[in-house]
Amino acid sequence: MIEVIGAGLAGSEAAHFLAEHGATVALVEMKPKKFTPAHRDSHFCELVCSNSLKSDDVYGNACGLLKEEMRSLGSVTMAAAEAARVPAGGALAVEREKFAAYVTEKLRSHPNITVVEREQTELPARGIVATGPLTSDALSGAIAQKYGNALCFYDASAPIVSAESVDFSKTFTEDRYGRGTGDYVNCPFTREEYEAFVSALVTAERANLHEFEKGEIFEGCMPVEVMASRGKDTLRFGTFKPVGLTLRDGTRPYAVLQLRKENAAGTSLGLVGCQTNLKFGEQRRVFSLIPALAHAEFERYGVMHRNTYLRSPQILNADFSAKDEPMLFFAGQMTGVEGYVESAASGLLAGIHMWRKLGGKEPVIPPATTVMGALSRYIATPNKDFQPMNANYGVLAGGFEDVRDKKERRRLLAERALHDVERFKSQLLG
Repeated sequence: MIEVIGAGLAGSEAAHFLAEHGATVALVEMKPKKFTPAHRDSHFCELVCSNSLKSDDVYGNACGLLKEEMRSLGSVTMAAAEAARVPAGGALAVEREKFAAYVTEKLRSHPNITVVEREQTELPARGIVATGPLTSDALSGAIAQKYGNALCFYDASAPIVSAESVDFSKTFTEDRYGRGTGDYVNCPFTREEYEAFVSALVTAERANLHEFEKGEIFEGCMPVEVMASRGKDTLRFGTFKPVGLTLRDGTRPYAVLQLRKENAAGTSLGLVGCQTNLKFGEQRRVFSLIPALAHAEFERYGVMHRNTYLRSPQILNADFSAKDEPMLFFAGQMTGVEGYVESAASGLLAGIHMWRKLGGKEPVIPPATTVMGALSRYIATPNKDFQPMNANYGVLAGGFEDVRDKKERRRLLAERALHDVERFKSQLLG
């Protein structure tokens, strides 16, 4: 029996692939007996930072391409995402509870999976560790004792407000550049309103962090107040950019905060790009300065929490196995892939590679022309400045440099990747 430690995105993918291919799996999950500071639901695959799985554009976005690669390999989280999809323009957003319930039912009902509800405190002799960015202290200690170089940095999530508390007379519904079906609610600022908001944001009181949580801040999860402190126009040229949006009078707003549906009914709205570590009272005060949110009711405040990951190039091979323990695998965000989709993909790959080893076969790494293959190589390539990495075109193997049109070049890269992931599938069966 193979132990898979952790029933988040990565662990669920690994357990599902192994079970579907005949392996017996003990899926070890400490919920509901014990929760991390960020989790509150007993279901597997709980999404805590956002309900968005980012762009679903296969031919124009690296994360969209990654999702299509995963679908090709039978990803359970991609199946769950389709079943729980909510409108979000060109993005793949899901109803969190429905998404988690889908995966939980699939795994709990699988005849080859036994769910073990306990906290794992030691590394397994053979298995897949996918305990995520909030790995418990005991298991973190075991990893640190063995490898001595686990790191911590911060991760932040955005507030969610009740839709009925939003003043829609001060908003307009439009997706950037007209893409999508009007899935984003836009809260425009005048120059004076924007500058007042930024001033309050950068001077607001932040929540205290425990000493053990103090470490690096990853750029991809930068709190909005930290971004704003870099300059008064930083948000206006970033998360709050008004480009591609038009007010009812035909003019462009000075800046825009976007709200996105958190559930299919649209009764809960998330503040896009507003991950924060402000104290809860300060969040209410500062975000209420946004005209449309003057009387907003907060269903969840933003939080910042510890995020643990490994110096993977020193520890892991490109098949996610440990260099010193061939039957010990790691998966998920703790390996240095950043993002929900990327974490799930790493779990799927760890499950694939473990399955091949169980059958006495050599590992087959996806081609570097695929996003899955590029990320696999990233986490195993020596890098003294190693940091978590999202899916992006920069990690893909080169090609089509003579094609000057960026959209066309990305389309060609995607077509090549989808062809090569099919070739990878055929190799797995060999």
